[in-house]
Amino acid sequence: MTSPGPRSTKRELLAGALLAQLLVAGCSGGRGANPKAAQTPPASGPRVVLPSGAVFALEVANTPELTAQGLMFRESLAPSSGMVFLFDAPRPQAFWMKNCHFALDMVFTLKDGSVVDVLENVPPCAADPCPSYPARAPADTVVELTAGEAKKHGVVPGARLSFVSVPER
Repeated sequence: MTSPGPRSTKRELLAGALLAQLLVAGCSGGRGANPKAAQTPPASGPRVVLPSGAVFALEVANTPELTAQGLMFRESLAPSSGMVFLFDAPRPQAFWMKNCHFALDMVFTLKDGSVVDVLENVPPCAADPCPSYPARAPADTVVELTAGEAKKHGVVPGARLSFVSVPER
């Protein structure tokens, strides 16, 4: 946005002030927000239902670029959210935590939601080379959640997740 010039009308100045207030409110980190609203399960879009019945919104990594980027460079995940990685067929999967700034739970599943492995509280990479964290069984779907969520919601090998509005799941 440019600064109003000497010929700016009162309407333009008010519109600029309103825009500035909206931008500040949008970047304020949720001050004054209703904490229960953040816990409301998503009603649409890709999501997963965990064994406890909790619903998590999912970002879908279904291209090589999105898969490579994953959650790198983020400071955190929003409450009740995660990322799902989609692969064409079950195969050995191994993930690393390069440029990730917070610990994660990695849930390895099959397309039908059957959990084949769970790696809990996987730490961020401290130094190169970063270690890889392999699943104990082939998987075609991997869900990443903030560390502690898998245990809290009963996600264990043999459990089943329900994918909703996740492509091909």
